[in-house]
Amino acid sequence: MNSNGGRGRAQSGARRPSAKDVAKLAGVSTATVSRVINTPDQVDVATRQLVRDAVDKLHYLPHGAARALRSHRSKMVGAVVPSFDYALYARTTSAMQAVLDRKAYSLVLAEHHYDLSAELRITEQLIGHGVDAFVFVGLDHDPALFALLEGYGRPYVLTWGVDPMRRHPSVGFDNRAATYAMTQHLLGLGHRRFGLLSARPEGNDRASERGAGMRAALAQAGIELADSHVQYGAIDLAAASAAMSRLLDLPQPPTAVVATNDVFAVGAMLACRQAGVRIPDDISITGVDNTDLGATQTPGLTSIRTPIVETGRAAAEQLIARLEGLPHERFETLPFELVLRGSSGPPPPGR
Repeated sequence: MNSNGGRGRAQSGARRPSAKDVAKLAGVSTATVSRVINTPDQVDVATRQLVRDAVDKLHYLPHGAARALRSHRSKMVGAVVPSFDYALYARTTSAMQAVLDRKAYSLVLAEHHYDLSAELRITEQLIGHGVDAFVFVGLDHDPALFALLEGYGRPYVLTWGVDPMRRHPSVGFDNRAATYAMTQHLLGLGHRRFGLLSARPEGNDRASERGAGMRAALAQAGIELADSHVQYGAIDLAAASAAMSRLLDLPQPPTAVVATNDVFAVGAMLACRQAGVRIPDDISITGVDNTDLGATQTPGLTSIRTPIVETGRAAAEQLIARLEGLPHERFETLPFELVLRGSSGPPPPGR
């Protein structure tokens, strides 16, 4: 892909499918195709499905949307994120908006709820509305997403991670290295019995990589993380607290817990307080992202400062440069930093 996100190839490539192509594939008239697109309630369910299957197969876009695609003048950038509920994505997109606004671009937001097939569908819809470029979270996506973006010449950048294969433009930090470093910190304090609190790794490479970083550090120290000491859940305090309670109920609970974000870590702290487990005297807890939520706990949460705002700014700057034909860096690895506070300390004597 060239520095303009493959736009030249999209403009000079094969003819785009027309309503006639859809009609032929579906075995209906072009008038029926038009009714399905514009007034679907006037068409029976079976025919609607035939037409929609043909539209999906051909990646057909209605004529007005295709005109918008050719103009490349909407000055809209789409950010398709996993969830609006997770505050850090809001901080990243806010940083994007500040940069885009200075160049008279608008930011369009959408969420896919960690469903990569939904992400693909939403992106195609936004392309149909003439969105110029896209920002996505993480490195794991449906391969059809990249084919779609290439086909329509839409520049994009992945965030919150950097593609190790250097296939896709990306801005972020090394999630695996971050939790590897945190686990080494805990090992250095003397811990040997660990627990992991995480979002489910399916469709979430940040969770997957952070878990892998912890396991790599433990393996280097000759320690295996037992399945019973790994708890997955939704990213909210109640789910995190429940997951931590399950770890505390183990016959040999961990003396150190690595949480893959601060929400899980603070939920874990709440569960410990309720159970009368002292932090860090009885157990150490660490998080990722260094949020105010963790910093204002008592004791303060040991966490990893990640480049949340910097990632948003850099992603927006890269896309603007690509849209305007300016020099840019396709791959930017930003630094992280361990922030040590009172929630981590040596294991209790005898454990």
